Amino acid sequence: MDDGLRDRPGVTSRFFHSLEVKYQYYLDRLTPHTAIRWVIALISLVFFASRIVLLQGFYIVAYAVGIYYLNLFLLFLTPSIDPALEFEDEDDGPVLPSKTNDEFRPFMRRLPEFKFWHSFMKATLIAITCTFFEFFDVPVFWPILVMYFFILTFLTLKRQIMHMIKYRYIPFTVGKPRMQGKEDTGKVVVG
Repeated sequence: MDDGLRDRPGVTSRFFHSLEVKYQYYLDRLTPHTAIRWVIALISLVFFASRIVLLQGFYIVAYAVGIYYLNLFLLFLTPSIDPALEFEDEDDGPVLPSKTNDEFRPFMRRLPEFKFWHSFMKATLIAITCTFFEFFDVPVFWPILVMYFFILTFLTLKRQIMHMIKYRYIPFTVGKPRMQGKEDTGKVVVG
């Protein structure tokens, strides 16, 4: 009878779709502004830390989000194709050079910077939200958590640095040689 009504989405689905479109719009506008994004992330992290200090609780939430940050950072430092794994087929895509005379291949991260920031922000906002509910304030002896977190961070970063030394890659562009082309003199030769 009225097939036109069945094809039309409901009010709630239209509302959430419009929210998704607006969210993606502002995310797309913010994408090229790396410094601004990380300043926003730092501000949200400081707000979360200040809530933890002022409330004197929610240490388990802080520990969980800290472990998640560590996991994100390790994925950010890791190449997309791990050179430690030997692939039988050489046509799997770009890999890191294993010898000094190998061809240069750019460092491709397992977790790109934008996705790192986006996951960081989502985790921070979820952690801030958790501090508004008493259910998440599990009583724990926080010095043990802090000590365990630092030991875990030290061991995992040590392993990652040893991996970077073994396979000779640097995940940052600081200190890397840059290729320079000929300088443009501005002269146009018409011949």
